[in-house]
Amino acid sequence: MNGIHRFLLVALVSAAPLRAQTPSSLGADIDAYYPDLQALYQDIHRNPELAFQEVQTAAKLAARLKAIGFDVTTGVGRTGIVALLKNGAGPIVMLRTELDALPVAEKTGVPFASTSIVTNLAGVTVPVMHACGHDLHMTAWSGTARWMVDHRQQWHGTLMLVGQPAEESAGANGGAAAMLKDGLFERFPKPDFVIGIHDDDTMPAGTIGFHPGPFRAMSISPTLTLFGRGGHGAMPYNTIDPIVMAARTVMALQTVVSRENNPMDPVVVTIGSIHGGTQANVIPDEVRLELNVRTYTDEVQKRVMAAITRIAKAEAQASGAPREPLITMPESGHVVVNDPALTRRVASALQKAMGTQQVIEMPAKMTSEDFSEYGRAGIPAVLLHIGAVNPSKLAESRRTGIPVPAPHSPEWLPDLEPTLKAAIRGETVVLLNLFNGN
Repeated sequence: MNGIHRFLLVALVSAAPLRAQTPSSLGADIDAYYPDLQALYQDIHRNPELAFQEVQTAAKLAARLKAIGFDVTTGVGRTGIVALLKNGAGPIVMLRTELDALPVAEKTGVPFASTSIVTNLAGVTVPVMHACGHDLHMTAWSGTARWMVDHRQQWHGTLMLVGQPAEESAGANGGAAAMLKDGLFERFPKPDFVIGIHDDDTMPAGTIGFHPGPFRAMSISPTLTLFGRGGHGAMPYNTIDPIVMAARTVMALQTVVSRENNPMDPVVVTIGSIHGGTQANVIPDEVRLELNVRTYTDEVQKRVMAAITRIAKAEAQASGAPREPLITMPESGHVVVNDPALTRRVASALQKAMGTQQVIEMPAKMTSEDFSEYGRAGIPAVLLHIGAVNPSKLAESRRTGIPVPAPHSPEWLPDLEPTLKAAIRGETVVLLNLFNGN
């Protein structure tokens, strides 16, 4: 074989997988799938379930995967799904979605809005809504699974679909940790790569964002209980009012970020819940605050928690509290670190398939995700983001400075069709790139 023939052969062999990454039929196939997927999305959105209660959600998805040929196991990590499609020799690639919703009362006003009211695992009655887009993630995951089955001649390897419960429960209490503890990578093949995608309020619908390295912050949610001496609302001088103590504490905690932290080390301190008292004319004897602290390093987290503890104790002492505050410390979550080499690889494939205007590098975020646990298990992992906001609404928001509804808002509702179709296209392009080895 002469040099020219050898060059042509190498060029043909190397080009074939690239053509397989972006089949001309992909857009038409997704369009054909869309009516069924839209119905699935609306069904899941209308019927959300909280963390570790996703029984019906998991059953719906498991049935769909079984029907198209996946080997499906349910009940992994309590309510999780693992579905395998073996398609010859090749890499094992895991595509993960989340199953759970949030205790939020929906205010989107759409015909398929959730009206669910349930009892959570703590015995509290709460409204439920898919306020973080997990319904979109599940629908894209299902559509991608269907395309991979319909076009299995274009790839080789094992596709591992994971439906993870309880993403909204952080750290050791989360669904990723529960699935790993239940033998996710021992009972089932350990993947060579792990991929996830999450909707985003900062980019136009259908735009895919990537970020190599540390991408999503670590999170810890301590509970702070302040103790006073209760009594009659008409005689506060006979009490030690923990509500006033809590108010002063909340304001003082704002200085942890503004006055004690290097602004080059990002920190968020949020007080998301305050519980105290039963009625207007009764001063209670305790108040409970639920905090959320987000950082990018253990060192900063420890320093912030020490400051919170110091301030709470000082406010209690200044109030003459009968005892020191009680601070409960759950296990912290971890930083999502996108494997740099894998991120660059999938970003390049996406940009070739979808264009550099639609696939962009985005900044790191202070939001958290227990997707971090898969990378910590020693597997190259990347979490991508996909814009989910109508471009005109996003442009108007930037003009006025009024933020659009974001994940965890009762008004969060992705611009479905362009976001869903781009998510499926993106997931498919990434999978084909990883399975075809280029």
